[in-house]
Amino acid sequence: MVVVQVCDATMINSNSTAWFKKILIKMKTFLSLRMMSVAFAALILCSCKTNPEEDKIAVNAERIVSLNGTITEILCELGLEKNIVGVDVTSTYPASMVKLPKAGSNRNINTEAVLAMNPSVIFVTENGLPAEAAAQFKTANVPVIFLEQDYSIQGAKDLIKQVADTLQLQDKVEAIHKKIDADMAAVPKYDTKPKVLFIYARGAGSMSVSGGNTAVAKMIELSGGENAANDLEDYKPYTSEALVERNPDALLFFDTGLESLNGTDGLLQMPGVAQTNAGKNKKIVTMEGHLLSGFGPRIGQAIAHLSKLIHE
Repeated sequence: MVVVQVCDATMINSNSTAWFKKILIKMKTFLSLRMMSVAFAALILCSCKTNPEEDKIAVNAERIVSLNGTITEILCELGLEKNIVGVDVTSTYPASMVKLPKAGSNRNINTEAVLAMNPSVIFVTENGLPAEAAAQFKTANVPVIFLEQDYSIQGAKDLIKQVADTLQLQDKVEAIHKKIDADMAAVPKYDTKPKVLFIYARGAGSMSVSGGNTAVAKMIELSGGENAANDLEDYKPYTSEALVERNPDALLFFDTGLESLNGTDGLLQMPGVAQTNAGKNKKIVTMEGHLLSGFGPRIGQAIAHLSKLIHE
């Protein structure tokens, strides 16, 4: 810190005036440089994050675009349903979201359509937005909130808290968390652990199975089942040979996926299906896609529902 002492002008006699003026000029130059240096250093320090709470920027929630179905559901649970002006195709709950303008799906976001919605803020999960789209939103001065999602009970609670914290709605979090706990307490218990294979289908020509690191695999485990393809990573192409080899006790689909295969009757006619325990017992189960894989406020309900489907 630089300390400057100031002299009273009445203390300076007439004989030393010229000399003192020269000293003042030199001091003025020196102090100007020193003060500039101090100011610059202070500017740098102020730009550094010392307290994350102080650095939070107020989010304008008047016109929200949500690019993730789970985030959309959380926003509605927080009382912001009427503030949402656009969503992605996974935002199917509550039903009012289906009628809103669509921004595309997952990694295929239509940035022009989003900007046409005149959003005040955009919500999306980490890795849920292509870099090119993020750059366009930045150029348009539209803030994008990236949120971390983990496929677990605690992960669902954490995501709810992240959204609420961003919007200064922390007072609503506890009630939603308690509802999840109550739903989890109602999940039935079973002694058996059926082997379940989830098949993502968009017609017989486009089918893949869920590996061990997917949201659906986590749901199967939380529901008291065993994922039949835990040895795989992500989603892998479906083959009838692999299906027979894994011999699942139950086959799980999104409801729209089974429909694309002409229902249970159409599925049972496919090679290999009738040879599995699931095919022999006609243990073919379906759930609405977002409920099954969303990991949002209804996670307890989803686990209870899937648990009954695969065990009973």
